[in-house]
Amino acid sequence: MINDLGELISGLGSAIQPEYLLYALVGAALGTIVGVLPGLGPTMTMAMLLPITFSLGDPLGAIILFGGIFYGSMYAGSITSILLGLPGESSGIVSVFDGYQMTRRGRAGAALLSNGVGSFIGGLIATVAIVFVARPIVDLAVQLSPADYFALIAFALATTTLMGDRLWPGLFSLTVGLAIGMVGTHAISGDERFVFGVAELRSGIDLSLIAIGLYAVSEVALNLANLGSTPPTPAVIGKLYMTRREWRRSLPPYLRGSVLGFVVGVLPGMSGTVATFLSYNMERKLAKHPEEFGKGSIEGLAGPSAADNAGSGGSFVPLLTLGIPGTAATALMLGALQGFGVQTGPLMLQNNPELVWGVIGGLLVANFMLLVLNVPLVGIWVKLLKVPGALLYPLIIVISMVGAYSIGRTSVLLFVVLILGLVGLALRLVGIPLAPAVLGIVLGPLLEEEWARALVISRGDYGVFLSTPLSVIALSLAALVLVWPLARRVVVGAIERRREALAGSRS
Repeated sequence: MINDLGELISGLGSAIQPEYLLYALVGAALGTIVGVLPGLGPTMTMAMLLPITFSLGDPLGAIILFGGIFYGSMYAGSITSILLGLPGESSGIVSVFDGYQMTRRGRAGAALLSNGVGSFIGGLIATVAIVFVARPIVDLAVQLSPADYFALIAFALATTTLMGDRLWPGLFSLTVGLAIGMVGTHAISGDERFVFGVAELRSGIDLSLIAIGLYAVSEVALNLANLGSTPPTPAVIGKLYMTRREWRRSLPPYLRGSVLGFVVGVLPGMSGTVATFLSYNMERKLAKHPEEFGKGSIEGLAGPSAADNAGSGGSFVPLLTLGIPGTAATALMLGALQGFGVQTGPLMLQNNPELVWGVIGGLLVANFMLLVLNVPLVGIWVKLLKVPGALLYPLIIVISMVGAYSIGRTSVLLFVVLILGLVGLALRLVGIPLAPAVLGIVLGPLLEEEWARALVISRGDYGVFLSTPLSVIALSLAALVLVWPLARRVVVGAIERRREALAGSRS
């Protein structure tokens, strides 16, 4: 552990170099902007910037930039929730419950400060916690067999189906992602799949094109219908201060929300949004004044604000230790690392320790940047809501298309982006989440590779996938995740029919 702390200090020393400080600052600023503007988000922003980051030639700088965007958007999504009752991100929904009520009571400044401090504490605790869990996870991971990795990836993919309100939309989105991930030439057999005679597709679809199409293009198309809508009038912020009583009441929720958010964020398929709702429910049960919740309770804002950023930090654990992204945003970060030729997975910490600890140090720097940058400039960020969509959306499309064309310098890629944009728009219109599709695209090829490796080692014996306790447990959990919603519906239905039958017999 002492060695890991030394590595963290070394990584922090790398991250405070002027160029990386600039990346962290730019990332935090961009993340705040896209978090404040409803309809935009970190995934879409990373998708637009992914082709540009490859020109940096520096994977550490790219991930620090993306980390700043990720943290910044999670924090800023609550700004408009507090001031306007309008969540900029899904994770900011919970902040509306009590944060907006504090604004209506004239305590907007306290609410904004509480949100900023909570986000900082949550991100700080989560980033430091990575130090304590990264090495044990890697030490275990290097001993795993291909069958174990297949089972873990299968479990991660299964949990992504929980990102929607129901099982079937998430499962359909995951299937679409797995199909897109199969486009190209099979690495083992050499067969071409879904290429349709297009030479540019033989090597597969670049993740940048997928991200730009599914997120940027579909998001713009979806928001074009709302161009005539008028944003709400920004609230009066007032002074940023909290009373001593508010500080005392906020500290325990900060700590509880940070721990809860980190644990939830480590789990593949979970997100900061899930952590905020769990934290809110926990604080309401533990509060001395539960009657204040929904009316402007400082605990109802402090806990979720810390859980949000702690969940974002926790999602880096499976990314950096196992090479398994837990969210769509970290999936794009994994794609960026692979685009730079970095060998991801458990060996990344052994082969590229400077990169891993530099990333962790960069997350700390980005977290400090958020506190310094955002709390004093909240009023300026909120004015971004007045940016007209007629100016914003065409600019997004131009940047996206330029980035897509720069990847292969052929017009075929632009058509690929447009087709993917139509696919993303169709999924959005029918209420199907996109995150499972992105994770399916990234993890699908890894799942297929580990499947093939396991069968080669076992000489075609399919029993290898049930040969270790870990693979049995992971595959069982994956099956449970997929079967449980249906089984629960059957059980609940049977109970309801039994009750109706009993009620009818009594009458």
